[in-house]
Amino acid sequence: MATTLLTGATGFIGSHLVRLLVARGEEVSVLVRAQTAPGELAALPVRVLRGDVRDRRAVRRALRGIERLYHLAGTTNLRAPRADVFSLNVEGTRIVLEEALRAGVERVVYTSSVAAVGPAPAGRVADESNVWDAGRHAIAYVDSKHEAETIALRLIARGLPAVIVNPAHVLGPGDAGRSSTAIVRRFMRRQIPAYVDGTLNVVGVQDVARGHLLAAERGTVGERYILGNRNFTLDRLFADLGRLSGVEPPAVKLPLAAALALAEAGRRIGGVPLPSPAEVRAASLNWAFVSTKARRELGWRPSPHEDALEETVAWYRERDGAALSPAGARQPLALRVAGGVLRRARIGS
Repeated sequence: MATTLLTGATGFIGSHLVRLLVARGEEVSVLVRAQTAPGELAALPVRVLRGDVRDRRAVRRALRGIERLYHLAGTTNLRAPRADVFSLNVEGTRIVLEEALRAGVERVVYTSSVAAVGPAPAGRVADESNVWDAGRHAIAYVDSKHEAETIALRLIARGLPAVIVNPAHVLGPGDAGRSSTAIVRRFMRRQIPAYVDGTLNVVGVQDVARGHLLAAERGTVGERYILGNRNFTLDRLFADLGRLSGVEPPAVKLPLAAALALAEAGRRIGGVPLPSPAEVRAASLNWAFVSTKARRELGWRPSPHEDALEETVAWYRERDGAALSPAGARQPLALRVAGGVLRRARIGS
């Protein structure tokens, strides 16, 4: 079996992927930052190397003797400063992939994101050929994933044997860092007082991890593959989460302009638990996709879409039960009243 290196093995997707690789009998090394606790890695037969993906010497040492590389390290934090996001997502990717090319790694799977594909036009769904024009939304994470994927494609043109995977919004158990599943936790704590119109493509983390293995085995160098499943409007997503968790969905849906004004006010005041303007802009977009290419070329078959929702709800109930709202919890009366007024106003307009 291959000698394999993972970056981002302590992250949500990486933690599932490393277990699949170990189960296959691969000789696995993981590159972990010095200040990061190994967590579940300590119980796995993997070689833990300490280093940052932005440290070229550490990356070069980690890649010695490596045949296969999965590069997953990065941040999905929409609140992080732009410079920090670009440092990790763009410069980190540049260094890792440049060093993989230098080391003669035989196969690379680079974990990008549907953010690099860009949202679909209103009322439509996007595939890998979507023309990216999301820079106008000024969302640092989205811009960074596009820039990092551009770097990957340039290195592929120079001979890097890489395949790109573009996961959609990943849910499921085991998100210890509260990355993409944080929306479910906030929902179950009734910490989403209001929302905007938007669409998310939701996919299970185990399916995404399996998609990485298939990309390594069957993917075409230079191609990218969207790993997504069900497209949910936020109305439908919150309705389903309410049914599965027993917690009443948010009652207030705001026009985008009003939500942005509220977020900006919260940013200026500070200490207010409101979404950031970037989070509001991201939530308002049409992140609707099809994964036909991954199904056709990789043989990828995601699980029933509701599994990811159920597993996320169950995992948070087990992990954070006392901190969550109990089944049957309703939204505060003032928000329910405000939501009714807004709905009547839209109907009457």
